[in-house]
This record gives sequence, C-alpha cells and structure tokens, in this order.
Amino acid sequence: MAGLCLVLGAATVALHAATVDLRWTHSVQKTEWREHWALTAQGLVLEQAAVQSSGAGMDPGEGAVYRDGFWVWRPQLPPQPQLILTRSPYTPGDWHVCIAGQCRDAGSYFPGIAADQAVTLKPCG
Repeated sequence: MAGLCLVLGAATVALHAATVDLRWTHSVQKTEWREHWALTAQGLVLEQAAVQSSGAGMDPGEGAVYRDGFWVWRPQLPPQPQLILTRSPYTPGDWHVCIAGQCRDAGSYFPGIAADQAVTLKPCG
C-alpha cells in the first residue's frame, strides 16, 4: 500500500508514512485538538481524536475518557478518500503534521505558501 502525501496544487510531498497525527489549535477556544489517521485499503481512517476542553462545537465524542489532559475517543466516521486541511491567517497557528512523534507545520512543506491556502492529505499515487 502506498503511503500518505501532502498536496498543494501540482506539488506533492511524500510523507513516507501510513499513519499521521494532525494537531491544531481551535480558533475560538484556543485549545488543542488532535486526530490520529491511518491509511487503509478503504481510505483514511480516523482511529482516535482528542481535545483539551469542550465548547464552541468541539465537544468530546461518545465514550470519551479523560487522559493526560485530553478527552480521548474513537470517532465513528467512515473511511475518507482525502482530508482537506483548510488554513487561515485568523487561527492561532497552522496544522501540525506529526509522524512518529516529529511534528511540522503543514505549510512548511511548501515554501512560499499563502496563509489561507489549503493543503490536502491523501494516499500517494
């Protein structure tokens, strides 16, 4: 199975990984949200979500447990063909793409990217 890639227009960056953690700071609550995604034959599967606090449309999901400062749960979402990481200059920071515990801003993969350009996470190939 191919790994995951980040795509911006005609530019593609291979992440050389089949799993990725996405982290971002909520624009209203200013608290962190985390998701763990895995590439499967059916598409991208959201295996776990975690949020520091609830409010402004970011309530913990069914069965959430509080662990290490986050509400953690397994969302019931069907496999996705891709994820569009919408970026905004009005949020406190970029999406953080984490592979094996090493995190980078999504925009850092594409030098010169505008703060409002979306990046797509999808299977390579």
